[in-house]
Amino acid sequence: MFPLGGMATEPTVPSADADTTAKKPGFIKRIINYFEDSNKGKKTTGMDFSIIGGPYYTSDMGFGIGLVASGLYRTKDSDPSLPPSNASLFGKISTKGFGSVGIRGTHLSPTDSYRITYTAEFLADPSDFWGIGYEMDNNDANESEMKRTGVKVNGAMLFHLGSNLYVGPKVMFDYIHAFNIERPELLEGMRRSVWDLGVGVTLSYDSRDVLTNPRRGIYASVTQSFRPKFIGNRYAFSTTEIQFDCYRTLWQGAILAGDFRSTFNIGHPSWYMMAQVGGPYYLRGYYEGRYRDKNMMAGQVELRQHVWRRSGVVAWAGVATVFSHFDEVQLQRLLPNFGIGYRWEFKKDVNVRLDIGFGKNGQKGFMFNINEAF
Repeated sequence: MFPLGGMATEPTVPSADADTTAKKPGFIKRIINYFEDSNKGKKTTGMDFSIIGGPYYTSDMGFGIGLVASGLYRTKDSDPSLPPSNASLFGKISTKGFGSVGIRGTHLSPTDSYRITYTAEFLADPSDFWGIGYEMDNNDANESEMKRTGVKVNGAMLFHLGSNLYVGPKVMFDYIHAFNIERPELLEGMRRSVWDLGVGVTLSYDSRDVLTNPRRGIYASVTQSFRPKFIGNRYAFSTTEIQFDCYRTLWQGAILAGDFRSTFNIGHPSWYMMAQVGGPYYLRGYYEGRYRDKNMMAGQVELRQHVWRRSGVVAWAGVATVFSHFDEVQLQRLLPNFGIGYRWEFKKDVNVRLDIGFGKNGQKGFMFNINEAF
């Protein structure tokens, strides 16, 4: 083509600098784009990996900052019915010196013929300790300080038997070193530093549609583990752990979730390995480990409601108890728990959660975490 005037002209070519300036967004825009795209599931192979941080507060640990990195990946992209595998890195520090770093996740084989679950955590913190048993733990005057460092590692390989059934071996390693103990008599003569090595077997039923944010289905598991003396354990005992979770859609965007779990120890667990309640998953708002004994039972019900776009809210109520013998399970020994929370879809089917939990005698906590509590 020729313009009026009959002379051919060369097309204008933008300079490299102009092209770079036009295409490269600013720093703030890049952050916005990062979070806007973070919940759009990838269709290609490889890890869909994102990082986010946020605050938390508990009356015992003070204010803190948590950092979580979540990864989702599919071992077989051609099968959309297979839930994605997941891995999460987590770490947090607080104004009272608490610190921890770890990883947890579930890996599914390409045909879901087996699943590998794993958790590893290193912690270093000043920890409060009230003693052993409900009567000791419920007495505020028993609150005492200690410092501790520790490692927790466990993993299981579960083989698919068909019909949502899985079974397989599990291994566990726990180490704790306590020092600067304000009231060592509360340990009841037990060693301050102890490690435990255990082996066991897990049988589970899992019909959940999504592992990280279920909307329907059932998860049930029974784990029997052993920590005998002949493999070097100072304290020999066996543990039976039971968990049952169920999920049901009530109306558009509303999910009712229920969780029951229990731990029963036979033998002589150390003060650190006794059944405990509290923390970010059940009895949220209680100091994790304040209430401890040989056995524990806990239950909670949570209503989850999607509100708008990537936002949702939850409300829950629960109860738990710790005991040495079943005749100690009494109404006046129950530990009530309730709370509310905010959910933001950080990644596809992965929520960042901010929870405010309340418990007995004014105990409370504000928690930042990733994935649902159960």
